[in-house]
Amino acid sequence: MDFAFATEPAPGRPNEDHLVVSAGFAILLDGVTELPGSDTGCRHGPGWLVRMLGAHLAAALSADRTTGLDQVLAGAIEAVGRLHAHTCDLTNPNSPSSTVAIVRERGQRLDYLVLCDSSVVFEDARGIVVVSDDRTGGLPGYDRDTVARLRNRPGGFWVASTEPAAAAEAITGSVDRNGLFRLLLCTDGVSRLVDIFGLGWAEVFRLAEAGGPRAVIEAVRAREVEHPGQLASSGRTVKRHDDATLAVLLR
Repeated sequence: MDFAFATEPAPGRPNEDHLVVSAGFAILLDGVTELPGSDTGCRHGPGWLVRMLGAHLAAALSADRTTGLDQVLAGAIEAVGRLHAHTCDLTNPNSPSSTVAIVRERGQRLDYLVLCDSSVVFEDARGIVVVSDDRTGGLPGYDRDTVARLRNRPGGFWVASTEPAAAAEAITGSVDRNGLFRLLLCTDGVSRLVDIFGLGWAEVFRLAEAGGPRAVIEAVRAREVEHPGQLASSGRTVKRHDDATLAVLLR
């Protein structure tokens, strides 16, 4: 598989997105930004978590192309936990965490996995199919205590952090590789172009095909500046700018 990609941090912040692309798979991770003053029980941050998780996922996917992606993710979460269990409190509900989006070529099939609010979007004979995990959108509140209480819990939302069991809650599936017209992976810093600013995914694909993935991120940044009211009226706490990463499968 050939991918074109672009990534850009929120202005003035380190990039906590992480992308790994190979001939047979793509992994996209979005570290969840820690709230100022949060007690995470961990000496590491989201940037460390996504790099370690990406490395373990890449190693596992390179070694074995048949194990289910949810099982691969569970193994990677467990392996990363072992790296810092002796220095950090892995029971802390505010431990560093990350969203996950993976696609993997397996013969004539393309497997996918999505956990939390990154997305895999593809087009085949059925039209455009959006694979997203919107359970964060159904939370009763987005304050620190509510999010911590409902993270990786039934009735709440699931994210890659310290609990391997969260991987079983990921959205997974498979599509015929030969019937695939277009495909992309993106973090929510890109999908806000659709979810908040009202573009269609067909238009996102056209932007990427005309100007590359960078053009999509530029479109996000332009709308963040020109239409801040749409962010404010989205119904939940939304950052003015967010890390934005996009990988597009080349045809």
